[in-house]
Amino acid sequence: MTEKTSPTVAIVTGASRAEGIGFEVCRQLAERGIRVILTARSPEASQSRARELSASGLDVVGHPLDVTKADSIRGLLEYVTNNFGRLDILINNAAGIGPFGEMAAATDLNIARGVLEATLFGAWQMAEVFLPLLRESPHPRIVNVSSGAGSHGDPAFGLTTNNSMGTSYAVSKAALNALTVKLALEERKNSRVLINAVCPGFTATFEGGAAMGARPVSEGAAGIVWAALLDDNGPTGGLFRDGKPLAW
Repeated sequence: MTEKTSPTVAIVTGASRAEGIGFEVCRQLAERGIRVILTARSPEASQSRARELSASGLDVVGHPLDVTKADSIRGLLEYVTNNFGRLDILINNAAGIGPFGEMAAATDLNIARGVLEATLFGAWQMAEVFLPLLRESPHPRIVNVSSGAGSHGDPAFGLTTNNSMGTSYAVSKAALNALTVKLALEERKNSRVLINAVCPGFTATFEGGAAMGARPVSEGAAGIVWAALLDDNGPTGGLFRDGKPLAW
């Protein structure tokens, strides 16, 4: 899918942590010859993470981004337009996380609103602002990083299980899945933008995760990269894990 005459350009949100999914997605995309704009809320984090990857010869630049702030998103659009003139891939990875064990009937709704603001409305704003630029790409893709916690089909962490992921997290991911379907349906009529949600699975993005059976971050990120590089006749409007549909 990468263009020979002009490098494919990708944005990855929420890539501030070296052990996180977003950072690994940046690495894997750049290793495939894609020019990556690595974003994080902190200007220092976005630059330092980008330098870690560019030091090994990868085409990665950093830029600050707070997906809950419209001005920040518009600033990124201006940067991308002025410096690259194109966008081919948008990875909406930034998300909020509520308290572990949070219960629906006894939660702090201010915290829940913050989770929804980052996870749902952040991705929503990014899509609205960048879709006009994406529609000009020959192979445009949006990948919303979701979770089985926001589905009915995940037997371990799904909405109908007694897991401790937290209600606001689960509800925000379920809403993100719904947004994915609606955006994909609209774009299917008017453009070539393929829009999918991907669950990376239970990954070792936290200390002690591997000991709990979490998979390597590289494996979780691979499914996101797969959706970012789909063929033009690939699926749209679905939720996937490891390239396979996940019921939600």
